Amino acid sequence: MAYVVIARWTAKDGEEDAVAAALTQLIEPSRAEPGNLTYVVHRDLEDARRFVIYESYVDEAAYAAHAESEHFRRHGKEDGIPRLTSREREFLVDI
Repeated sequence: MAYVVIARWTAKDGEEDAVAAALTQLIEPSRAEPGNLTYVVHRDLEDARRFVIYESYVDEAAYAAHAESEHFRRHGKEDGIPRLTSREREFLVDI
């Protein structure tokens, strides 16, 4: 059973390209994590400030490891997230 996270990020006005760059830096190292199954970043076609990140992991512990990783600290917590007006996350499991 996969542990799934759907994150919705909305960038502050004028920060959308910097958020896109931060998310781009997260893709490859996140996909290389041992417990990662899927890591896909989407950008809204109608509002370039809005992003959806679809992530799946072998279990919740693998997601926790991602959240504590060096690349997430650097590109997510320190770069991307401070540039947001909102951040929402849904946590799901397969049925």
